[in-house]
Amino acid sequence: MSHHHDHEQEHDLITLVDEQGNETLFEILLTIDGKEEFGKNYVLLVPAGAEEDADGQIEIQAYSFTENEDGTEGDLQPIPEDADAEWDMIEEVFNSFLDEDEN
Repeated sequence: MSHHHDHEQEHDLITLVDEQGNETLFEILLTIDGKEEFGKNYVLLVPAGAEEDADGQIEIQAYSFTENEDGTEGDLQPIPEDADAEWDMIEEVFNSFLDEDEN
C-alpha cells in the first residue's frame, strides 16, 4: 500500500474553546517567531474549512503563545488590541507570506 501525502495542503489543526465552552476547529495558517522582539511566538488561525466571503476575505485570528519549558506550546493568549508593535510585525510577516503565496 502506498500512501501519497500532499504536504502543500497539510495544515495543522487546533481546537479553541471559547468562554461558552464551544469548540471551534481552526487551521494554523502561519506561525511567527517573535521571541527576539517580544519574548513570545504568534500563530495565525483561520476557521477550518472557512470559505472566503464575497470580498475574498477570511476571518483570521491572531494569538500569542509562549512555549513551556519542556518545549510544548503553552496556552494561546489573545493579543491586546493596543499592542501596535506586535500587530505591525504580524501584519508584515503575514503580507510577505501572502506575497510568496502568489508566486
